[in-house]
Amino acid sequence: MKKQQKILVLGGDGYLGWPTAMYFSRRGNEVAVIDNFNKRKWERQIGVVPLVPILPLDKRVALWMEITGSVITPYVGDLKDSRFVRRVLKSFQPDVIIHYGEQPSAPFSMMNTVRAVETQVNNVVGTLNVIYAMHQIVPDAHLVKLGTMGEYGTPNIAIEEGWLDVTHKGRSDRVLYPKKPGSFYHLSKVHDSHNLEFACRVWGLRVTDLNQGVVYGIETEETGLATGLQTSFHYDAIFGTALNRFCVQAVTGVSITPYGKGGQRRGYLNIMDTLQCVELAALNPASQGEFRVFNQFTEVFSVNELAELVRNAAKDVGISASIRHIKNPRKEDEEHYYEPVHTALPKLGLKPQLLSSTLVESMLGKIIEHKDAIRKTSIKPRVSWMK
Repeated sequence: MKKQQKILVLGGDGYLGWPTAMYFSRRGNEVAVIDNFNKRKWERQIGVVPLVPILPLDKRVALWMEITGSVITPYVGDLKDSRFVRRVLKSFQPDVIIHYGEQPSAPFSMMNTVRAVETQVNNVVGTLNVIYAMHQIVPDAHLVKLGTMGEYGTPNIAIEEGWLDVTHKGRSDRVLYPKKPGSFYHLSKVHDSHNLEFACRVWGLRVTDLNQGVVYGIETEETGLATGLQTSFHYDAIFGTALNRFCVQAVTGVSITPYGKGGQRRGYLNIMDTLQCVELAALNPASQGEFRVFNQFTEVFSVNELAELVRNAAKDVGISASIRHIKNPRKEDEEHYYEPVHTALPKLGLKPQLLSSTLVESMLGKIIEHKDAIRKTSIKPRVSWMK
């Protein structure tokens, strides 16, 4: 960072939140994190664990202090508690709020009524409390909110960055891009986006909504500084992603299993590029009253292309992996047009680390180190969109 800022990371115990906190702290910023450890609770409830055990937040913070001499201040509490949120903002007075503090899984949100309601209440109410507290206490702060490319779905036209210029019956306007989410989780993100746009338009808040693609990767520069600083790596069918799952399947000798035909196309990016994108947004804040949307990904792959990439990378390290298509548990188009625009972040200076066989081989090597900890039973899909 060129300028020291006070950075508050919501969801600072999570897969992206913890590396983000370390990233900004290492660059001389004053960093605090909020978490209520719901993600750890949900993992226990459904019987899944990260590949590598994760230290409790207080021990991670202490280890970071020991290694770097820098302080990351933890606040333990729930974003659904408006008094707690206001109390933290009054105490810390952040310049930038980076918001990862939401339930992050589509399959989790589709498990049953309880999980669907829990997802939407947790995500939508928590975000409403944050923007209300910003309006009341730190109206000039910049909110960098993690959205998702899944808000858009797979429309048969190019996906613009958040907004769409339309002409109808001889008149023109600029409107939020139409959303067609594929789960109750993605739908909660759509509700967030509409609430955030409203807060910018009515209260003059500054918001950058990062509609992020699927993130992959195990390590960042900061997680590699010491054992115990690592972030969570999920490969299960609830919190894991396709690339993570495919890599673990290859290592364990289980067939790589694309869902359905495997023609589903999505945007992807490395975890280190996520950190770079968030930093670029923080360094170049939205204007007062601006709801700014960046489509945050670096490459587009089909599920079949990912499966082939993993199989080929596995072969290069002496692993013979097979591919077997299985019935798709999701309700989604398996072959479709997909043309998302992503120009804003490259214009700000994003220099992506693209997915390659070498990078996949590195992931495979890390997984091999912890092969004995893999729970094969957690890889198989167990949530059906239609049941």
